[in-house]
Amino acid sequence: MSETVRYEREGPVGSIVLDRPPLNLIDRTFLDQLIAAFGQAKADTKCRAIILESALSTMFCAGLDLKALRGWDEVELRSILNMLYLDIMDMQAGLGKPTIAAPAGTVRGGGITLCIQCDVIVPDAGVDFAYSEIDAGLLPAIHLSHLPRLGGRHRAFVPLFTGRAFGAEEALRLGLVEAIAPAGTAGAVARELAHEFASKSSTAMRLGRDAFHRVNDRGHRQAVIDVIETFIQARFSADGEEGVAAFTAKRAPVWRDREASR
Repeated sequence: MSETVRYEREGPVGSIVLDRPPLNLIDRTFLDQLIAAFGQAKADTKCRAIILESALSTMFCAGLDLKALRGWDEVELRSILNMLYLDIMDMQAGLGKPTIAAPAGTVRGGGITLCIQCDVIVPDAGVDFAYSEIDAGLLPAIHLSHLPRLGGRHRAFVPLFTGRAFGAEEALRLGLVEAIAPAGTAGAVARELAHEFASKSSTAMRLGRDAFHRVNDRGHRQAVIDVIETFIQARFSADGEEGVAAFTAKRAPVWRDREASR
């Protein structure tokens, strides 16, 4: 099995590196290796802070592998969504060490999910985000709960339901990111912050971070469980089948509900 995600450490700062060219697409193998890498970081007593980044300069993560998704039945899809949303959420919550996402280049759908599971997001100035699921007849599941909590439900609705791409400045206005790194420096800026975190008491960081995750859940995990089922419902609808088929065929979708209403 090829290594698509790896864990590295330099001094007190660990890095989880996404390396599945050309798009860092998410499938079961990718998620298995990602969760294992977080496990390595947690077990590494010399690691005091963790950065999530991509080995690909122009692509952080394009989200779920929709070609693979076409072959997943409901049981397999639910299992993979549970890994992407709940298992990573739980792993992150129990790490005891701060995590920083340093996205650069293209970030779509599930790639944003990987970012928001971290404690801090510091994107490159040229980053290109989009909740692109809607264009394939799918839903940005976890983000239906997450983004409105940051920017308010009215500001969150347009990016979630148009699939429009947006950059670092808009992400900052939405409250999605902490700061913007100058072009080409997201990794360096994230490392500077990671070293600052690493200089603090590891006991205080662990206890405080655990408490931070507990008190700020506010029903978020249960909401994610609910939207996983909504995602599955959308995926196996007629429009979900058409959207995924159209995306993989690189053609415009013909939505069944639109045709029926004519």
